[in-house]
Amino acid sequence: MRTRLLPLLIVLMAGVLLALGFPLAASLAASEQQRVVVDRLDDAARFAALAQFVNETSPGTDERRTTLGGELASYHDVYDIRAGIFYRDNRSMAAAPEDWVLPYEGEGRRAFNESLLGRRSHDPPQVWPWQAHARLIIASPVVRDGDVIAVVVTDSPTGQLRLRILRGWLLIIAGESLAMLVAVGAAFRLTGWVLRPVRVLDSVTHDIATGRMNSRVAATGGPPELRRLALSFNEMADNVEEALEQQRAFVADASHQLRNPLAALLLRIELLAMELPEGNEEIASVRTEGKRLSQVLDDLLDLALAEHTAAELRLVDVGALAAERVASWRPVADDKGVVLAGACGAVTAWADPVALSSALDAVIDNALKFTPAGEQVTVTAEPVPGGDEVAVVVADHGPGLTDEELDRVGDRFWRAGRHQNVKGSGLGLSITRVLLTAGGGGIAFAPNEPHGLRVTVTVPRNQPAARGDREGQGFTER
Repeated sequence: MRTRLLPLLIVLMAGVLLALGFPLAASLAASEQQRVVVDRLDDAARFAALAQFVNETSPGTDERRTTLGGELASYHDVYDIRAGIFYRDNRSMAAAPEDWVLPYEGEGRRAFNESLLGRRSHDPPQVWPWQAHARLIIASPVVRDGDVIAVVVTDSPTGQLRLRILRGWLLIIAGESLAMLVAVGAAFRLTGWVLRPVRVLDSVTHDIATGRMNSRVAATGGPPELRRLALSFNEMADNVEEALEQQRAFVADASHQLRNPLAALLLRIELLAMELPEGNEEIASVRTEGKRLSQVLDDLLDLALAEHTAAELRLVDVGALAAERVASWRPVADDKGVVLAGACGAVTAWADPVALSSALDAVIDNALKFTPAGEQVTVTAEPVPGGDEVAVVVADHGPGLTDEELDRVGDRFWRAGRHQNVKGSGLGLSITRVLLTAGGGGIAFAPNEPHGLRVTVTVPRNQPAARGDREGQGFTER
């Protein structure tokens, strides 16, 4: 979520800074140019004040004209600004350099024509730093007795103006870059502060979904709404855990309380059988059902215990453990005429050895139970290619299961319709799933070609997160 939210915030902040930066840059350029324009207008007004007293009839002997020419020449030498005073008929009163003539078109002619109307020229077009050959032309009228007799025109280079504008822009860019860095840092902190409770909540939800019911969210940070959500989630988890605990307690208590009456009932059946003729079919059927009921109660107690007990994970040689279970079940397989083969290399993983042994016993027992004599059951232990798990695969050559039956295998008390007469309670694989899930493992079922069932038991190769690490991320365990 952070990878989606953070770019959005950065783009929005960049848009805001750009929206503020462009007008600021334009305003800076206009301010710098206006300062130059005002200065040039003051110079033009001074020259106009000198020019209004120049005698037009005797230009060769007029000292004012000579003084005005000297002022314009000094102005050009010092500032490198061309300046000239032109009569209405375009004749030059004085100019620096002397050979400068007023152009017949362009910005200079426009400014000259506006000044002939008795007003100074409008502000020239904005000069930008990339306009290397741009010049700034200002015109101001020379008025005598209310009439415009000439126009002062200044033609300034813009190198210094463009340099000042560029420097100002660089400062703006530096300021906005710094503001962007601060905004990105603030966005990182903001998204982390907002999303940390969400990440913790997601992780705790995954923990509870995988069987760690004592995981809780430590509501210590984030917005108030998310802290309230964390508290509500913890309350919900407490209620769910309490309901499950009551259910486990009920199953365990009911199973335990039924064992004694069932034992007494089986004893009375045996006493009754002594009074009946040998080989009575009804008594044999009652005995079978009684033993099956006793097995169901034992499995219910095992299931309740498996759901209540936390896994004690340690580094286990899964190959050696699987080979040991194969050796333990080989006499049973030999007695039934089934070939039990093991190909278990040395491979380690993190698992509860007692839980994994019980799970393998249930899977191998199930495979031997449904595999006919003369067929083979193979057990292999090896790492999952491209993954971080170790798989123990138990493949048999029994009747197998249909696709619909594969979807239901492992459900509590479920047994295939054609296997109802086979000994068992229908809880063995359910207990196996609970034992494996508690340790971060799993169990999967698939067809085994050409016929049979392939059961894959997986356990993690890497050590699960320690409790201290989880608490550092905002987890609490009860």
